[in-house]
Amino acid sequence: MNAAPVIGRFAPSPTGDLHFGSLVAAVGSYLAARSAGGRWLLRVEDIDPPREVAGSAQRILHDLARLDMHPDAPVLYQSSRLTAYQAALDRLLTAGLAYPCACSRADLPESGVYPGTCRQGIPAGRKPRSVRFRVDAETGHFDDLVQGRIRTAPAAGGDFVIRRADGLFAYQLAVVVDDAYQQVTEVVRGADLLESSQRQICLQKALGLPRPVYAHLPVAVDAAGNKLSKRSRADPVRCGEPVRMLRAALDFLGQRAPAGLNLDGLWQWAIQNWRWECVPRCKTLRAEFDAGPPPTGQRDRSP
Repeated sequence: MNAAPVIGRFAPSPTGDLHFGSLVAAVGSYLAARSAGGRWLLRVEDIDPPREVAGSAQRILHDLARLDMHPDAPVLYQSSRLTAYQAALDRLLTAGLAYPCACSRADLPESGVYPGTCRQGIPAGRKPRSVRFRVDAETGHFDDLVQGRIRTAPAAGGDFVIRRADGLFAYQLAVVVDDAYQQVTEVVRGADLLESSQRQICLQKALGLPRPVYAHLPVAVDAAGNKLSKRSRADPVRCGEPVRMLRAALDFLGQRAPAGLNLDGLWQWAIQNWRWECVPRCKTLRAEFDAGPPPTGQRDRSP
């Protein structure tokens, strides 16, 4: 019996330009799928308009194409999937697995853990604001390809929001619905999303959706230990020369390519030689790279 084909994905949010930390996740997901002879998909997670930066989605896709990273299907935009999220939300509400909540962030204790104020109904005199998923106390585990066995204790964070007070669907719900819709079998991303994986596994179980394999890569940090992010204006990939940026991402992931390869050769080597066992088994890792001179607009394919 043939094994199911690997389907991986990279799902950036359009809140700024692609930076080195995001590139690591993109390269890791791409190589994991390609090395297994599988498919690689792109999804733009554009369901939070207040945080979006005009033009960033197009720049992210352009930067990936400049590094010869092309998806095997048309790009999926989450903004086109609102009906599917509402259907999933309705199912959870009908089953009693989600409930309206009147609480704001100001109502939470200092720990930030939701105390279950509205679990048995909204207190008198208050109006619903958001919808929360009802987390049970059951603990379990999942095996991560990089981080090893991860114990899941979702109740430690309390019931979590799946539709926000502003009416927008929360990331946790949308990503679970879309991973199932796109038949994603392998989720490769940063270790900063380990807690999200625990919540997403709860939602997958509640909605009867398959659980993908997870691999949480080390998060790229600067010399001070701060995560490279769009918010911190980390070096955007568009400012780097493609071969050097790809080689830096491979080095970060423990994949040591021979010198003197052009972009095509580097990808061919990386796909043929991708090894999970070489990826550093840590949650954060300092990023050290030389992006080289800014690109001239021409694709560099020379050694």
